[in-house]
Amino acid sequence: MDSFTETWSLVCDYCKNKITKVAFQTWISRIEPKDIDFDIIQITLLVPNEFHRQTVTRCYISLLEEAFMELFGQHFTIKLIVPEEIESVPAQEEKSSGSDDDTPLTFENYIVGPSNKFAHAASLAVAQNPGGAYNPLFIYGNSGLGKTHLLHAIKNEVLANNSDMKIVYVKGDDFTNEIVDSLRRVTQAEFRQKYRNADVLLVDDVQFIGGKESTQEEFFHTFNALYEANKQIVLTSDRTPKDIKTLEERLRTRFEWGLIADIQPPDIETRIAILKSKAESLDFVIPDEICEYIATKLKTNVRQLEGVVKKIKAKSFLNGEKPSIAIAQEVISDVQTNDIPIPVTVEKIIEEVARTFGVTSEDIRSVKNRRAPLSNARQVAIYVVRQVTGLSMTDIGNEFGGRHYSTIVYTMQEMERKIEKDSKTKAIVEDIIKNIQDMQQ
Repeated sequence: MDSFTETWSLVCDYCKNKITKVAFQTWISRIEPKDIDFDIIQITLLVPNEFHRQTVTRCYISLLEEAFMELFGQHFTIKLIVPEEIESVPAQEEKSSGSDDDTPLTFENYIVGPSNKFAHAASLAVAQNPGGAYNPLFIYGNSGLGKTHLLHAIKNEVLANNSDMKIVYVKGDDFTNEIVDSLRRVTQAEFRQKYRNADVLLVDDVQFIGGKESTQEEFFHTFNALYEANKQIVLTSDRTPKDIKTLEERLRTRFEWGLIADIQPPDIETRIAILKSKAESLDFVIPDEICEYIATKLKTNVRQLEGVVKKIKAKSFLNGEKPSIAIAQEVISDVQTNDIPIPVTVEKIIEEVARTFGVTSEDIRSVKNRRAPLSNARQVAIYVVRQVTGLSMTDIGNEFGGRHYSTIVYTMQEMERKIEKDSKTKAIVEDIIKNIQDMQQ
């Protein structure tokens, strides 16, 4: 994959945080990078059809221009082409051996250090003997430390040894969404068959099922069916089972039946090794002194380390420069201040509250539906939005159907009273806030 395609993936990451998930998937994710012309400072992008081109031109071209400017400090003219015009586009220049998007996540390319040695060894044992060692395996640690890598490494190792095994990988919030969708479509039987017939079930960020009654009920029965059939279960979370406050006790005890392994932030030697390994996978060389500089600045997140390497390569490619401390400083500054915009955060909060209470985001924003369960969900959403974003009462009211700021003030007072007196409400709010913080990392 060429460096320009890797650069495009950074632009996509930027756009994801600026528009809704549906808008991104519909309009941005279907765009394909084709060429970059430094003589006239122009980017050529391929879109599926003329209607797509017109929509992107009308609604998203300024966002794409903003992304290139913000990420690379240079204005690019963006040219959109459709498949019929593709023959007129010159071939891309620089080719390399691949990027992180097509590099498989395996045990071989997982950098092992003191902070993750135990979790790595346990994962490898599980992959080599599914159902026979450490069942369930529960891996916990902060976001960006390599838990997802280990899940995919397990999947790839199991398939390498036995290609007939059925492996199901799912994120905790997607599991909830699938349940809601199966209820709406009356396809519960197909849903259960998918999960309960698995030989290996891998669940990433299982903390997202906490507080969601129907999700926990379904997961409880799925867990039991697989465990009794001696099928392997591997779970990851940002916290231990006992620290997922809204997790039902019967699930908490089951998660603790097997082995619990933690992953801590890597030491500096491991961080340097991660940087060098990532650069190698991108067919890119970063001098030792730059690796050491980055490793001293970014200490707690493996994903950030890998992202920095990717972005340094993209910047070097776009600017025609060799990697330098100056470029590294600029990239690190971008990474450390790359907060999700408030409008996106508000939407994510409402979506997470909706999943927790089994309602829709539209219901929570509505000013007409005042049913008690929905009113409770709305109060929680308003409270969490205030706590996480710091928006004014007036702005929050506008986010929730144009409610008067006095209504928001009253809601905040009511929620503070509930949290003080009701431990369950307090646990739900704390879990939702923690989940939103995880989404931003």
